[in-house]
Amino acid sequence: MKFKELLSQGTLIKRYKRFFVDIKYKGKVIVAHCPNTGSMLGLLEKGNKVWFSKSNNPKRKLKYTLELIEVGNKKIGINTLLSNKIVMDAIQKKKIDKFLKYDSIKPETKFTDKTRFDFLLTNNKEKCFVEVKNVTLLRNQKTAEFPDAITSRGKKHLLELINAKKKGYQTYIFFLIQREGCDSFKIAKDIDIDYEIAFKKAIKSGVKILCYDCKMNNEGIILNKQIFYE
Repeated sequence: MKFKELLSQGTLIKRYKRFFVDIKYKGKVIVAHCPNTGSMLGLLEKGNKVWFSKSNNPKRKLKYTLELIEVGNKKIGINTLLSNKIVMDAIQKKKIDKFLKYDSIKPETKFTDKTRFDFLLTNNKEKCFVEVKNVTLLRNQKTAEFPDAITSRGKKHLLELINAKKKGYQTYIFFLIQREGCDSFKIAKDIDIDYEIAFKKAIKSGVKILCYDCKMNNEGIILNKQIFYE
């Protein structure tokens, strides 16, 4: 997935009011949109290198958007709005072995009146729902973790994937690790024990797990390799 234009580099000053970040850029302070509702635990130290995009849409209140943060010489993609685009790009380019058998992909597909999943993949024999979760947390060496805050919405998606499995769909929860340098993945049960309980229930019910990390630079973000979960 390519950015529309090369990202600009600055230095993080602070995040505040959840969706705002101050960035030092060419001797000035600019305000950028932070497209991440999570806690961004471990990413927000003042002085971290950051990369941001610029919008030419005159109707936008904030023309800058935070895209990448660097921690320990490793880049992390924090824009959760890009997660589905990265996965869609990888599926279309046949980069995910488990999805090669599907010949149709439909984003944002309704399952119930209150639930949509990120993708519906189909062939002439089966249908498969895929829900994507963006992962940025790393606390212990090279093990990525999810979630970084309590997520009732994430728990709901797991329970709905279980329901979809019972109705005959193939089901996947896809953890997109938007950071470099990880070699394993686990659920952060100390942060959200209810999510971990739902996760274990989903696995026992036949929901399948996929984890992939990414490569990224100021040109774009691409799916890299499969990461196995603990």
